Amino acid sequence: MNAFKSGTVAIAGKPNAGKSTLMNALVGAELSIVTYKPQTTRRRVLGIRTAEDHQIVFLDTPGLIEPSYALQTAMMKTARESMEAAEAVVWMTDVSESGPDAFCVPALKGLNVPALAALNKIDKVAADALPPAVERLKGLGIFREVIPVSAAKGDGLDRLVQCLLGILPAGGPLYPEDSLSDEPERFFVSEIIRKQVLLRYREEIPYSCEVRIEAFEERPGRKDRIAAVVFTEHESQKGILIGRAGEALKAVGQASRREIEAFLGRPVYLELFVKVRPKWRRSPGSLREFGYT
Repeated sequence: MNAFKSGTVAIAGKPNAGKSTLMNALVGAELSIVTYKPQTTRRRVLGIRTAEDHQIVFLDTPGLIEPSYALQTAMMKTARESMEAAEAVVWMTDVSESGPDAFCVPALKGLNVPALAALNKIDKVAADALPPAVERLKGLGIFREVIPVSAAKGDGLDRLVQCLLGILPAGGPLYPEDSLSDEPERFFVSEIIRKQVLLRYREEIPYSCEVRIEAFEERPGRKDRIAAVVFTEHESQKGILIGRAGEALKAVGQASRREIEAFLGRPVYLELFVKVRPKWRRSPGSLREFGYT
């Protein structure tokens, strides 16, 4: 009988490479929010995959970029620390790209951690496009294996897991077998609300927003009460978030409530408020308050 394997694996890569979709597929639950917009993931999100012979703790990380303000600097610090703390790194890259860019290659080469490349979105290209893309990644000399996958379709994920098990050490489970994450419910609730903001607003507005849960009351025999504040940076953005007669914010609340109820498995009463916090993305004090530093 093979020894039980366990360990931590960081999922890293550029924005929109499919990191969150991959972790959700591997864990079997939608823990990381997924949208079509880049830089959806701001924090490290932990997801736990447990099977008969292994437990893999995946760390979904913010997409790697050159930071231009304090929030992005904090996000890059989170991504780097997650990779350094892991037993292995899965680098996600889009099959349509030639490989990690000049910023990311040094980041991988500087790690003393084995790395695999997950060549994602293979369902979007012709089969003859795969071999040259695989060879380009192999030619970088930084990956133990290059595994073509479709995180959205589930293709190639069994092979990816088997390659990871070849790296991870023998050892018992790191978390209880029924655990999916180490995050509290209120974290996932705030992320669901932020997802709806990302999906429903354009340009800079969703990126200037942060969601904080102000109240989370479990009320036996009644709907749970959740109160959340959406912070933004400008009064003009507040007006757009709320909309005429409050209709825009009402739509965010309705969609969020439905998804929160599905996630929690119980009915909730959700209250949303909007407040202005000028330049919070550049403020060390605000970033500490929101838990980024």
